Amino acid sequence: MSADNVLDMLRQEPYNATVENTLWYRVAGARAILTWLAGYPGTSWQERWLASPAAECPRRWSEQGHLWIAAATKVKRRGTVQSGLLALAGADVIRLPLQWLIGHRSAQLREFVEEARDPAGFILLKNGVGQQQWTTRSGGKARLALTRILLAKGGGIADITVGDALEYDAALRQAGASSTGGAGTLYYAWLRELGGLPGDAPTTLRLLGRATGQLTCEQLVDRHGVANGPIRGLLIDYLEERRHRLDYGTLDNLARSLTRNFWSDLERHHQGIASLDLAPDVAAAWKERMRTRVKRRRRPDGTVEEQVVERADRALQMMAVRAFYLDIARWAVEEPTRWGPWAAPCPIKEAEVQDGKRTKRVKARMDQRTRERLPALETFARAAADHHRHLTACLEALRAVPPGAQFTVGGSVFVRSKNGGDCARDATGTRVHLDLAEHRAFWAWAAVEFLRHTGARIEEMLEISHHCLVQYRLPTTGEIVPLLQIAPSKTDQERVLLVSPELSDVLSTIIRRVRDPRSGAIPLVAAYDYEERVWSPPAPLLFQWDRAGERSCMSGELIRRSLGEVLAFIGLTDATGQPLDFAPHDFRRMFVTDAIRSGLPPHIAQAIVGHSNINTTMGYNAVYPTETIEAHRAFITRRRVLRPAEEYRTPTDSEWEDFLGHFERRKLSVGTCARAYGTACIHEHACVRCSLLRPDPAQRERLIEIRDNLIARITEAEQHGWIGEIEGLQVSLAGAEAKIRQIDDSSRAPGPVNLGLPTSRQS
Repeated sequence: MSADNVLDMLRQEPYNATVENTLWYRVAGARAILTWLAGYPGTSWQERWLASPAAECPRRWSEQGHLWIAAATKVKRRGTVQSGLLALAGADVIRLPLQWLIGHRSAQLREFVEEARDPAGFILLKNGVGQQQWTTRSGGKARLALTRILLAKGGGIADITVGDALEYDAALRQAGASSTGGAGTLYYAWLRELGGLPGDAPTTLRLLGRATGQLTCEQLVDRHGVANGPIRGLLIDYLEERRHRLDYGTLDNLARSLTRNFWSDLERHHQGIASLDLAPDVAAAWKERMRTRVKRRRRPDGTVEEQVVERADRALQMMAVRAFYLDIARWAVEEPTRWGPWAAPCPIKEAEVQDGKRTKRVKARMDQRTRERLPALETFARAAADHHRHLTACLEALRAVPPGAQFTVGGSVFVRSKNGGDCARDATGTRVHLDLAEHRAFWAWAAVEFLRHTGARIEEMLEISHHCLVQYRLPTTGEIVPLLQIAPSKTDQERVLLVSPELSDVLSTIIRRVRDPRSGAIPLVAAYDYEERVWSPPAPLLFQWDRAGERSCMSGELIRRSLGEVLAFIGLTDATGQPLDFAPHDFRRMFVTDAIRSGLPPHIAQAIVGHSNINTTMGYNAVYPTETIEAHRAFITRRRVLRPAEEYRTPTDSEWEDFLGHFERRKLSVGTCARAYGTACIHEHACVRCSLLRPDPAQRERLIEIRDNLIARITEAEQHGWIGEIEGLQVSLAGAEAKIRQIDDSSRAPGPVNLGLPTSRQS
């Protein structure tokens, strides 16, 4: 089209503006740009635009474009030039690349394209998503994404393809922007929900290239850099041989143990090594390196702090290497041609992989963690409910006041943002997204209630769908009871749990929360299995949330962060004053412990929590001191039955006075006698010799006199030849010296330590 034809088109619907002044600026700017582009080679306006310097960088156009136009025309105003470019791009005279559009900012871009380019398609889309979501901040970002795609690719809303969405996503990431926050992919969810994409299109853009997916055995080995070619091939063959019997997470850990932690480490410290038959010094050096690892922590100033710590999984790493050697030795018997050349003596003995002390330490630490948290479980659960009610009240109060107004909830003062969103600033000036905070508070409460009533793993909880709620009719009474079907997770064993009234209330609240208000159905979302690195088919998952307008499954990290916010709300601490944090797996351990303490047989608890070994279930059971005390008291009761009955009668007054007088009679001139009540002195009151004498420090001088007297008497006896008395005097002398040393040692000991008095946490 000629320049005159283009300008005539801009004066007509749907490109013309209702305001005459706005139309004049657009036409004047478009005329100036076309005049300027006419000086560049090309048969179309698009070719001339690409040949101009404006196509190189949107920032350069923004800073120098009006200067280029002013040099060729009389138009000098920057706003006029920008309006002209907007009109030309909206009329599809010039197509701007996605990278160019992402780097160029225009306040009128979205509204102009919605009115000028496919207005019917935008109206249909708006009616489908609803006015409320259409006008939100995330909805605005989704509409901006659609306008950018239309300006770059042409056509209307119905012409957008999955490839266009992927190209826009790649352009965002190349420009340094993130599209994983929900709003960046919301437009894709709109298009798919309204049928604008093919039926086999992925449910979300995160299905396409966002997750790494499962790697091949060759990729698992090559990511850690094995230099020796034959050894590399052996490791790949070994993993291929075992991958059919392992889940992907276990295979990934096994590959890391054999490559990075074993063979790659040997190659770094022993250049040229090429055999599995390790010399004793090489094997010993590797075992010594495996004892520790380097822990890196980034400081607030940006520097990295390195600390050498003991490796907690040392036994597991060595177990993987030992299994590697033993498997090859066993396979060499069955396939000598394939595995025989690699068979070598295992450098790791069986005793080196049995770390009983570490197992006991872990068990003790986990039991102590359970004992600390189980008494506070009800308090934490109430705090989660109170936290959600508080944030719900804050959100309702925010929506009841106009933008920029101040409101108070529970003594906390907030000021609503002036843009009218669900954001506010607290008394410290911190910006708070109350809608997101209320979301996290609700799911923290739901997670606490679900986990503590089921004992499920967190990954099992996140995979619960509406289809998992089933009914069962009792054959005896005909009563219908609700059941919860737990999908296979760690042990691939499906199990069914009875839904208690408390759990039923939680599940019904969750269903009301996630149900689509328009259709009444629970939206279908796809979940990503971080262990298997695969996406599950779309399902009506219960733990899903509105992620900036787009329905998305929850992650374990979101649940953990939400539990941390509940802890910050209540300020719960342990005996040392440290925060008493609750991890999702703590609820599983507390569930098992409380069930067994309440009388549930261990094998029933094993079936409920889905353990394949009852020893694992008993490992979750924390033994409380009360159980030990009660068992000891029962033992004392049984022993008393065997004792004479008169030993347990009430003492008479004379017997009680004699017992009290015993303590007075134990006081001696040089200390106190520690003999038991009712026993006679076996040393005939030779107290200096007796080991039961507790010398009084104030009587040290007297003991020194006794010692000197004994030395003098021994000297006299030796002079007169009294052999019989010398032996007895030497025994008394040794006793006196021992008592003096005892006093001296006690005087050098540190002073008494004030242990304090126990107080309640509230006081």
